[in-house]
Amino acid sequence: MPTARESLLDAAQAVLVHRPWSTVRMVEVAALAGVSRQTLYNEFSSKEGLGAALVHQRVEVFLRGAAATVATARREGGDPAVCWATGVVWILHRAREEPLVRAAMTGCWSSRLPLPQAPPERLLERLCERMLAALDAAGAVTCWEAPVVRRACEAGLRMALSYVVAPPDEPEAAARVADVVTAMLRHLGDAPADTCPPDAADPPDAANPPENGHGRTA
Repeated sequence: MPTARESLLDAAQAVLVHRPWSTVRMVEVAALAGVSRQTLYNEFSSKEGLGAALVHQRVEVFLRGAAATVATARREGGDPAVCWATGVVWILHRAREEPLVRAAMTGCWSSRLPLPQAPPERLLERLCERMLAALDAAGAVTCWEAPVVRRACEAGLRMALSYVVAPPDEPEAAARVADVVTAMLRHLGDAPADTCPPDAADPPDAANPPENGHGRTA
């Protein structure tokens, strides 16, 4: 059973679908959630507090969803490139369908929405971290790939952001972005396995320590 706070946030989201935030009244949110107005104020203090909490919740749901999408793609056998491209497509769909997510990514807020919780630059960082953590947890990022994959993944997210800012009319746009992200990651990730940093590769044999530059053991 949801808590009063969760019910209020769900109610606020439901009202926001049909009404601009500037016209939403606290009393109607409380009534829809089935709690008293005093309970609402106890939880959020003000309409601004409710709005900020709603933005935080929707952004957190968005971040978890993106990470889950990448993890699922990995479980289904996708390589890092396919996993990331799948995540990018999911992001584009969510940004198109949910105004709060689109506003959080672009920084374009209107009176229809509560105030932002964080600038888009920070959100992109958090999004990249969550998705990379999901790939890493699934064993999809090797030691030699990690720095390259991170750079390519960030570039892929920034490309996706450009499509969120100026969405094209064609329905195949998301697939086009996925193709580019996949190709970019596979190209940049095409490095030999022996480029692993020493501390990430197999540890040296303690019985045979490496020699220093003068031919003597360190």
